[in-house]
Amino acid sequence: MNHATQINTKKLLAPVEIIHFEPGFKPDLSQSPGLPNADAICLRQYHPSFSTLFGQSPTYSLLLTSAASSKNPFFYGACAYLAERDELYITSDLLQPVDSSKFPTILISRVILERPNAPSSLDISTLKWMKLRPPQTMAMPSGAIPYQHGVLYCSQGTLTPETGGLWHMPSGKPPVPVLTQFYGKPFNSLQNVVQDKEGGLWFTDSDVGFEFEFRPKPQLPNQVYRFDPQTRSLRVVADGLRRPTGIALSSDESIMYITDTGNSYPEGKINIRANAIYAYDVITRHGAPFLANKRIFAMAIAGSPTGLACDPLGNVYAACGDGVEIWSPAGMALGLIEVLGGCSSLCFGKHGELFICAKQRLWVVQLERPKDVSSTSK
Repeated sequence: MNHATQINTKKLLAPVEIIHFEPGFKPDLSQSPGLPNADAICLRQYHPSFSTLFGQSPTYSLLLTSAASSKNPFFYGACAYLAERDELYITSDLLQPVDSSKFPTILISRVILERPNAPSSLDISTLKWMKLRPPQTMAMPSGAIPYQHGVLYCSQGTLTPETGGLWHMPSGKPPVPVLTQFYGKPFNSLQNVVQDKEGGLWFTDSDVGFEFEFRPKPQLPNQVYRFDPQTRSLRVVADGLRRPTGIALSSDESIMYITDTGNSYPEGKINIRANAIYAYDVITRHGAPFLANKRIFAMAIAGSPTGLACDPLGNVYAACGDGVEIWSPAGMALGLIEVLGGCSSLCFGKHGELFICAKQRLWVVQLERPKDVSSTSK
């Protein structure tokens, strides 16, 4: 399952619609034509500063789609960009097996990005797409980040012991476990992970695997952890969340953002529960980092905020039911990258690229490139 498919990409101009939006009222979409089809996106500006993120002529590309073939949601989670190899690693949603007696599976997509030889362009011209089947020991990977010349995965695990936890997949080698338990008890279903500048790994754990019946009954609360690989210190840093899912650090690492997707249930069941992004101050006590001063940062306008990313300016990007919702550091809704069917995961690439996973489609949107990026950048 490692056959590579080479695909040409096409850059398109993204339309920008200025929408009158106030959080206490429904956005005025009366003059909006909406998306023409599922293979297009639109930028909706709620606040004037939104335009500074994309420049005068924002562009996007539909990199991959499975909509016309298998219709499988190959581009769902993880979305880890490896700058040293210019590659993306993305996990699928749950794929139903042919044999109904078996559990669903999750595949990993490896997307190798290729850029034109002309030094005046940094854009993606072609790409190679390979589908990989993870080993049974890491059968249900979820979120991921670049890590030590490879990828660090949050493995949700299965009913088999020692399958859930943090797993490191070095380049060209099978994954190895980093963590599989806390105080002798297995994790529930790890969701997402982020690394700080000191090398510490912060990750979210929820009982979604038990709800979908591929994990055993939880032995731990749904919590957020920090692991120091050097000292092997593993601590709970946040609790009280129904379903902690997305996690991201501000660029100066002073604020941690964590999403609670407690209103999302199997088979479309919805309850009026948490559907928010929380902010915590990252503080140091006795030489160790802690999370303090939990507060509501933002409520998703549509759907559940499953994934998070922060740009160098402190703005927060969230994968939501209507696409990528963007907030200022003060929690003001700046705008939306509208994607039909919503966004499930996202990450930044090089020089302002934002990769967007939308189940059957993988997009890249070009944000304003840094002023110091020269034409000879590689």
